[in-house]
Amino acid sequence: METKKDWRPAEIDEEREVMVHRGPGEEMLFYRSVAAGMIDLVQENCSRGAFENMEGAGVLSEDPVTNLKYHFVVTAAMITRFCMEGGMPMEEAFGLSDSYIRRMDRCTSMAEIVLLHDQMALDYTGRMRAQKKYAAASKQVSEAIDYIYAHISERVTLNDLARSVCVSPTYLSRIFKQEIGVSVSDYIRQRKIDMAKNLLRFSDYELSEIANMLAYSSQSHFIQQFRLQMGVTPKVYRDTNYMTNWGVNREPAPEKP
Repeated sequence: METKKDWRPAEIDEEREVMVHRGPGEEMLFYRSVAAGMIDLVQENCSRGAFENMEGAGVLSEDPVTNLKYHFVVTAAMITRFCMEGGMPMEEAFGLSDSYIRRMDRCTSMAEIVLLHDQMALDYTGRMRAQKKYAAASKQVSEAIDYIYAHISERVTLNDLARSVCVSPTYLSRIFKQEIGVSVSDYIRQRKIDMAKNLLRFSDYELSEIANMLAYSSQSHFIQQFRLQMGVTPKVYRDTNYMTNWGVNREPAPEKP
């Protein structure tokens, strides 16, 4: 069989109305939140019906149920990839995806698909959140990490953590540093900066809004802490990385101040 050397683009159905697709920012932030184990953010996304909102999502089938099923498969594939990049074992990630897609294939209504989508997203999120606790050997440190992730949008102190796991602040501070390798305060700062980076890259929130969402005392304090951690201001980071790095959970190349 002779192979044609001249490539030509496939013809697009010109009878269909040209759709302006929405930007990928919110979806990328959702996938990253799942991979980071951010239960609250994923629940918020599901509760406001982000998945079932098809405006700007692209029409993959003229049948609404089939169209949503196709989007479910796309979401499952993206979540699987992000979670694998975040450390989930490949067989576990693909096994979950296969299981949920088979269950989705038996759905007959949009409501069933949406409900299953939310279950899938929270299942992956919960597993990723649990995985991040495995580095901690003791029950107290594991529960403290869980508390930090659950309250990432609040001001968390060592006293708060110690009270939540029923130990003294001094004892928790000592065993946390022994097991995790950084102090409690440094760990909290790192997690907040990680979330800030996602918001800067995949959302249009103003710096003041991000500072408020992550419980910084002020926008200037947020900028100061971000620069100390990253070596650049949040604005420079956003200008350099806004929705440009599609390597899932891999960090972009180091920036120069």
